[in-house]
Order: sequence, then structure tokens, then C-alpha cells
Amino acid sequence: MVEYMNYVVKNGMIIDVENGRSFFGSIEIKETKIRKVYQSNDPLPEGVSVIDAQGKYIIPGLLDMHCHIQERFAPHFLASGVTTVRNTAGNVYMLENLIHAPIDAPSPTVYAADRMIDGTPGLWGQTSFGNFVTDDPVEARKEVRRQVGAGAKFIKVYGWANREVMHAAVDEAKKFEVEVSCDLIHSKDLNALDAAQIGVTWFEHASGFAQAIYPGWYPSADQTEWSHINWDTPDENKIQELCQQMIHYNVKLCPTLVVTDQVEQSPDYWYPKNNITKSLEKNNILIEHWRNMSEQIDLLNEQVGKLNKFTKKIAKTYFDLGGTVVTGTDTPALIWTIPGMALHRELELFVEIGLTEMEALQAATIKAARSINLDAVGAIKEGNIADIIILNNNPLEDIKHTKDIHRVIKGGKVFSQEEILTHVPSEDYMEQQFSEFQRKWETDEYL
Repeated sequence: MVEYMNYVVKNGMIIDVENGRSFFGSIEIKETKIRKVYQSNDPLPEGVSVIDAQGKYIIPGLLDMHCHIQERFAPHFLASGVTTVRNTAGNVYMLENLIHAPIDAPSPTVYAADRMIDGTPGLWGQTSFGNFVTDDPVEARKEVRRQVGAGAKFIKVYGWANREVMHAAVDEAKKFEVEVSCDLIHSKDLNALDAAQIGVTWFEHASGFAQAIYPGWYPSADQTEWSHINWDTPDENKIQELCQQMIHYNVKLCPTLVVTDQVEQSPDYWYPKNNITKSLEKNNILIEHWRNMSEQIDLLNEQVGKLNKFTKKIAKTYFDLGGTVVTGTDTPALIWTIPGMALHRELELFVEIGLTEMEALQAATIKAARSINLDAVGAIKEGNIADIIILNNNPLEDIKHTKDIHRVIKGGKVFSQEEILTHVPSEDYMEQQFSEFQRKWETDEYL
């Protein structure tokens, strides 16, 4: 880790995602921000330190717009070049150390929801620190107020919430000018169009679209009566019609293609061999969880894997219509959603479905940042926070080159991947943190 107060990253190929171009230039960084961006022939400031980026490619830090981060694997995100994450349900109090970390800490900036609001009996069990289960709209409003007071940046509604609860959550959230996100994968009664009409603005996993096209279908239903659906060749006319309706409501999609793709491709899932996966293997972080989940691969394929091509078609159609489609991973959900690295696979999948390399990068940077009104990240421009990745090869020639990271700059501080990974916390530390969280939660100190 190199400590600089004022320095220049010199003579690299800067990829300007805001304007869809690239150029040779230099970037002056002062403390935590980008002070100035120089064209190749501009005179550079004197008397400051220099990082030579000759032959390198410079992009903004990446945003994972759907994950469930924990402190134990937060450094793996940053070492992968993911400088900001949108945490879609969990518990804001469990993430206090990350949320309130310094801007140049060896972990991503966290934009977080609190626990999800679900309906009875609760897909993930009864009310706990991770979910709130109710069929009562009055209780839903109280929970929204509590979450906003606790610091939640948006509200997450889950698939078994009824119409009244969803409407109440949206209405209450509007009073505080926070958005509502939904995951309708397991919904029996509500579909994407219903939720959009109620006022939900974020659709995780492009969920609820299948229920809108095939009324009565949901993953845990008896699939016999739905055997006529060919999920590998989705009905493009129905998808086009639904996406045009959703565009009217200006909703935002985070399709998390990597989740279903990893399931469908299993056992030949995507798994890069690099510093990130070596660190996960060394500490056995998440590895055993994914192995155990893989034992249920038939069930996973039946419920979500078969939606892979359908979800890809939804994402591309909505993008082509001008809708907001951003990158996310759902890490560490299901199987082999590798912290940080899974976002690079998501970028590859965006290109595979038909986006250009520049469009894929924009979905993970400037468009992602703007979708949640983060004006100071997502682009290399004067005044922005200095969240930057220096790459060894050109991602506009091959999107796979985003994985080939030379340096990560977080809030102006320069790191190598190896330096970031030295900050992976020990299991003893994590157990102590969780025990303290449980004590406070059970004694209502947080509430």
C-alpha cells in the first residue's frame, strides 16, 4: 500500500465511460479525489509523486449492484476492483464497520438496505435480524420507518409479501424519498407488472417477469402443468410486450445473470484461478457453503437454473428499449458467486447477450452509480472520488481483461491485490463480532 497525498497517474489509456470514449492521458489525485484529468499533451504538475501507467488501461471502480456483503469477504470485493456495493438486504447494524469505514479503507463503499420485508410464513423463516415477516400493512409501515431511521438507503420487499404490505411499504418509503426494491422469484400472487404499478422501482434478478408472462407459474409450483414452456427459447413477443410496459414505469433491472448461469453451467461453472480464489480457498471462506449447495443442483436447476436464458432475454430486451440495466451478482448466493470476481463474469455475460464492451462497463460504472444517485463515483472526472482500477490489458478489446488488475485505487489510496487481501479478518475476529451483534440485537440495544 502506497501512501500519497498528491500524485499523478501518468500516461495511461483512460476509458471515459461517461462519454463512451478512451484517450491517452494522466490523472492528478489529491487526497481522496480526482483533482484534474489531463490529455496526453497537457503539461503535468511539478513536484508531485508519479505512478507510471504506460501501457496500462484505467477505468473507474466497479459497482456490484446486488450482493450480500459481509466483513469476512469484503476485501475480496475491493481486490477485484469493486469499489462500491449495493447490499440488497441483510442488517445494517451487522455492516456498521463497513458502512462507516474511511473512504480509503481496504473494503468497498457500502450502500445498504436493511432486512427484507416478507409475508407469512417467511421464505427464510420467522422474523429475525435478517428478515421481517408480516401480512399487516400497518406493521410494514412501522418497519419502513425503523429501517430508514437505522440508516437504510432503500427498502427491500420479498416475494411472499402481499399486495397491501407492498403498497404500504412503497407509500411509506416515498415519504422519506427512498426507493423500494423487490425480489419476486418465489412470488405466488404478485408479478413484476403488479409491483411496478404499485410503485416498486427496482427489480432484482429481473424477478416477477416470468409470473407476468405465465400467470400462475412460480418456482415451487407443480411444474407438470408448465412442461409446455420452453425456457431455452422464450417467447420473444411476450417479453417485448412486457418490457415495453415496464419501461412506462421507468423501473430498473439488476438481472444478476451470473447466479442462474453458474447453476445452469454446473458442474462446468466459471471459476477463475487467481489471487481472489486462492485467498477464499486458503481461509475456506464460502467454499464449503458452495460445495454443500452444489449437492442440490437438480433442485437449483428446476427452480432457477432453467430461467437463465429467459432472464438474459429480459435483460437484453429491456436494455434495447432504453431501460436501466445494471450489473450485480447476488454474492454469495447459490453456487460459486465469488466475491468481487463474480462481477467480472457478469460483465462477460453482458457482452455475451449482445452489449458492447463499453456498454457493459457503463452498466457497472456510470449507469450503476447514477441509478442510485451516487454522483461522485462511476466515472473518471474532476471532483469525483478517486476510485480507480489500473488494468494490464484493454477491456474494450476483450471484457475478460477487467480481471487483469495491476492496481486498485480506493478513495485516493493505492493498493495491490495482495495488500488488500492481507486485511481479510480472522475467524476469531468474525466470531467475536457476530457474538457482540447478537448480544445487542437480543437485548434490543440496536432497536
